[in-house]
Amino acid sequence: MKRFISIAILSLIVALCASVANARTYALVTGVSRYDIEEANLAQSTKDAKAFRDVLLKQTPDVTILTSKYANRNNIMEKLRAICNRAQKGDRIIFFFSGHGDNGFLLTSDMKPLYYSDLVEALSSTDASEVICFIDACFAGSVANSASQVNASDTSTLKPKDGHIYFVSCRADEKSAEAPWVGQGFFTQALLKGFRGKGDYNHDRKVTAMELFKYIHADVVRRSRKGQHPVLIAPKGMLDTVVADWTAEEAPKKK
Repeated sequence: MKRFISIAILSLIVALCASVANARTYALVTGVSRYDIEEANLAQSTKDAKAFRDVLLKQTPDVTILTSKYANRNNIMEKLRAICNRAQKGDRIIFFFSGHGDNGFLLTSDMKPLYYSDLVEALSSTDASEVICFIDACFAGSVANSASQVNASDTSTLKPKDGHIYFVSCRADEKSAEAPWVGQGFFTQALLKGFRGKGDYNHDRKVTAMELFKYIHADVVRRSRKGQHPVLIAPKGMLDTVVADWTAEEAPKKK
């Protein structure tokens, strides 16, 4: 009987390990620099999206990118729903947006609002175990009203859906700035650096959600001269979630 139980436990452990090994990450990266109304055009959003796409490709091959005219509302929602339907338990979904935003929504290339409530609803429909969103847009903190169960004015009490993490570029009453001299928005520039390893404070070649946010927040607040404050919306149990793992890459040689 004991032998049977031991074999059963071993089989369960093997099954769990196989499930983890087969877990996949699906990413949808969107950036809008060119809008249907020329006066709304931005300088860096498409560059932001392409730069983040390139970094993600080192973590997963399943990356879809939509920029400018292709990043219209229908395309974004269609691709997002397809990814949500494809992802299975144990998988991860990453969503990135860089472009215009207002209180309660993102502005797609065809000048249509992509409401945060619709975005969160789509992401909540998946069987994926983890959802990570990066939003670089003005008033991005207003997503908290849709992503959490409390008012966004008090970020210390946010209770987002289990398994969901939102990194947003600014508070609900702030604008998200571009930095033309580096070719990226303040938030995306910090995200790229933190994701690549600047946020790896304990030097284990893995970047957790809390490590990444700590780096992003400090970098953006400093560069914006305290005019922009990124916000992290995540359950406490996900703060140690590894968002970037570089252990498979060869560590740099010491000189």
